[in-house]
Amino acid sequence: MQNTAETGPDAPIDVTPLLDDPYAAYAALREAGPVHRITGADGSPAWLVTRYDDVRSALADPRLSLDRRHAGPGGYRGFALPPALDANLLNMDPPDHTRVRRLVVKAFTAGRVETLRAPVRRVADELLDAMAERGRADLIADYAGPLPITVICDLLGIPQRDRRDFLAWSDALITPDPSRPEGMKQAIGAMLEFYTGLIAAKRAEPGDDLLSDLIAVRDDAPAADGSDRLTEDELTSLAFLILFAGYENTVHLIGNAVLALLDHPDLLRQLQQNPAELPTAVEEFLRYDGPGPLAIRRFPTQDVEIGGVRIPAGESVLLSIASANRDPARFPAPDALDRGRDLSGHLAMGHGIHYCLGAPLARMEAVTALEALLGRFPELRLDVPRGELRHRRTLRSRGLISLPVAWETASEQVFEA
Repeated sequence: MQNTAETGPDAPIDVTPLLDDPYAAYAALREAGPVHRITGADGSPAWLVTRYDDVRSALADPRLSLDRRHAGPGGYRGFALPPALDANLLNMDPPDHTRVRRLVVKAFTAGRVETLRAPVRRVADELLDAMAERGRADLIADYAGPLPITVICDLLGIPQRDRRDFLAWSDALITPDPSRPEGMKQAIGAMLEFYTGLIAAKRAEPGDDLLSDLIAVRDDAPAADGSDRLTEDELTSLAFLILFAGYENTVHLIGNAVLALLDHPDLLRQLQQNPAELPTAVEEFLRYDGPGPLAIRRFPTQDVEIGGVRIPAGESVLLSIASANRDPARFPAPDALDRGRDLSGHLAMGHGIHYCLGAPLARMEAVTALEALLGRFPELRLDVPRGELRHRRTLRSRGLISLPVAWETASEQVFEA
């Protein structure tokens, strides 16, 4: 791979290695230079930032806007969503970002999340009960996927009957089927119709859930300065973001963590014997193989210099969280899984004002899911050759398509005894 400073903006690097073997590819990019020209997922050019210090600084740089209105002509095309799903925190700068985040942050405080720990454990145990006597399962489809969708749907008050549809829509957005280009558009339309109908139903009959609380914030009389009010599009977009992001990131966090443990049986046994160490281990799983390789794209509001490379205003900037978290200048021996290392400052959940709103919930879900799984199946093992596992081929997330695992059932243990 070549440095942009040498190749120029008309010669973006090939991103295929980032899909096939991302950590080796990022290591090569870091060595070659701090900033590179690539072709983004939407086919438009972008600047990829790879080194820890540059990524961390850029994450908190107010000159790098999330608002697509700052994108230059002929550049970023992006993920097309209707306004009612697009007015969310991933596309906002202050002061709108500050206002909207303040209205929803109370739902994700450490204290509020702690009240959800027992319900999350109950869901985890129910899923494991359903799997136990089979002796094998796809851990993504049977456990890592259903757990967060159940938790987020319960938090928002989404009826049980609608959850299977949501999973299908999410898959259509996360991994579009190239043979069905209309599939993504249909999923977006179905999601918009679903959220619009759900909000109408909650308005008519509020429940004890986060979505009903957000509707009350939207509908109640605002303060004189409008600081406690959501627009209707912001309300719908918040529901979409909480459900979509809360599902996708946690699925991949749990799946990647379990695979890391299966690749490191000594650590697996240590955590089975000492589950109180799981919170620290989860921080290392986040650094080592986190669910979000890239931060949300940003657009300079003026010409900026990153790593000695000048980036013009309006061009797309991609900050590589995955590369920064494997930068040896910040994390010695970064390709080793080491829960004893100094994990302060890892960037898996972001940095600055856009730090992940749902981070406390994702961490709690991962710790609870792993504790329940490791306690239930002490002989957990991979059920296919390691080389057969496949990750989703996308730059926007890092997750397994499936994770076949196996264990001894109770009846097998009795028979052996």
